[in-house]
Amino acid sequence: MLDQNIKTQLKAYLERLESPIELVAALDDSDKAAKIKELVTEIAELSNQVTARFDGQNTRRPSFGIAKAGEQPRVFFAGLPMGHEFTSLILALLQTSGYAPKVSDEVLNQIKALNLTSDFDVFVSLSCHNCPDVVQALNLIAIYNPNSTATMIDGAFFQDEVEQRKIMAVPMLFQDGNHIGQGRMTLEEIIAKLDTSAAEKDAAAINAKDAFDVLVVGAGPAGGTAAIYAARKGIRTGMIAERFGGQVMDTMDIENFTSVQKTVGPQFAADMEKHVREYDVDIMNLQRVSKIVGADQTASGLVEVELENGAKVESKTVILSTGARWRKMGVPGEQEYATRGVAYCPHCDGPLFKGKKVAVIGGGNSGVEAAIDLAGIVEHVTLVEFDTKLRADQVLQDKLNSLPNATVITNALSTEVVGDGAQVTALKYKDRATETEHSIELAGIFVQIGLLPNTDFLKGSVELSLRGEIIINERNETNVAGVFAAGDCTTVPYKQIIIATGEGAKASLSAFDYIIRNS
Repeated sequence: MLDQNIKTQLKAYLERLESPIELVAALDDSDKAAKIKELVTEIAELSNQVTARFDGQNTRRPSFGIAKAGEQPRVFFAGLPMGHEFTSLILALLQTSGYAPKVSDEVLNQIKALNLTSDFDVFVSLSCHNCPDVVQALNLIAIYNPNSTATMIDGAFFQDEVEQRKIMAVPMLFQDGNHIGQGRMTLEEIIAKLDTSAAEKDAAAINAKDAFDVLVVGAGPAGGTAAIYAARKGIRTGMIAERFGGQVMDTMDIENFTSVQKTVGPQFAADMEKHVREYDVDIMNLQRVSKIVGADQTASGLVEVELENGAKVESKTVILSTGARWRKMGVPGEQEYATRGVAYCPHCDGPLFKGKKVAVIGGGNSGVEAAIDLAGIVEHVTLVEFDTKLRADQVLQDKLNSLPNATVITNALSTEVVGDGAQVTALKYKDRATETEHSIELAGIFVQIGLLPNTDFLKGSVELSLRGEIIINERNETNVAGVFAAGDCTTVPYKQIIIATGEGAKASLSAFDYIIRNS
């Protein structure tokens, strides 16, 4: 099951165990159970601190749990936690033994204060780069809430249950059998979801903060860089972050960031967050801004930022770096069947459509790459493009055209997502040349048609372009004094990570210059 390289690494990790642990497997007669038994056995052989048992009573079989010796398991894996989930397995082994998690004391105290009695299930696919965050968060909650359990369920292992519960997107999270969320969620987001008084406590804490010199709104590459540059100037720097990483969290391979030959989006985001936290930046996480008020309209003469939870923050300068989000088709049925056949992340949700027919909307690089990846999983993939030709790089087009289970339809306007009330069954489109209507029977639709700037909350307060982008000059200044902007939410061309970081640095230097000139 594990090659020698992985065994060597895992053995080194197991040397950090704080106390003996048990792996308790609940098996059946299936081939999948044999693989779990093999994995559990191999792990136990790597450390005398680990014992394997095969008398587990978990009703979901095959699976295995992890427990401190003498206790009942609270962390379970229903499937083989390999691929992106291998890190989840390592952390579960260590943390169950008593190894301290790498979270702040504040967050750990919040977890303990939940005092939950709940059973959490999270459905994943092993190719999903967003799933491990949710799995690891739930495992930590179960470890520090003795009356709770957390189970990672590999959709490929339990396809019947996936079909029965209509799970067509991952990660998909359940608490005591009730659906409570899906998609990427951080530990802090999950805690906030479970702690009903979290928003009120956050608002009170934020309202008590003194004014900042620079307040960064957004935590993608532009925002992260802006915060670092400001903090290095020794001025009071704050950051309002809905989530660290922004779109980067939805990006897989990054191979064009100078000096970094290759990385993946989540790792890039984690490294960036670690870098920001090296400096004295007051990070207000999981917060969304609802309104910006210019300094000329406030009694204090400072820019005022109002949050959705009602809190208000003041700053001499503000840097808007709110990034962008996936553009939607905007057709009937799309919203209704989101996560029930309509998806936006082929890497995450693609494995759930194994052996089925799907469509990809969009003929740019993202769309063609998605179609190529999906063709290796699904029965057939149809790429639908509005333009008369694909816009992707020729090498990608050539690859797609060589695949026997891929079809390309151009000059087509998607008109409706069709479903049976539970899940997607077809896509309707119009041939733009002949005006004739067509329908494709399928189970999934992956939308890859570009991005929209996250600037809806700025309408009426900051000047926006017709496309909703924040209009800036060469110094990243907006039309509001003391308010700057950087990254994909602005009119700067070419939405690239490296450009966003450079724009974040420019905006921060401009903000510092503004403070000096207006002291």
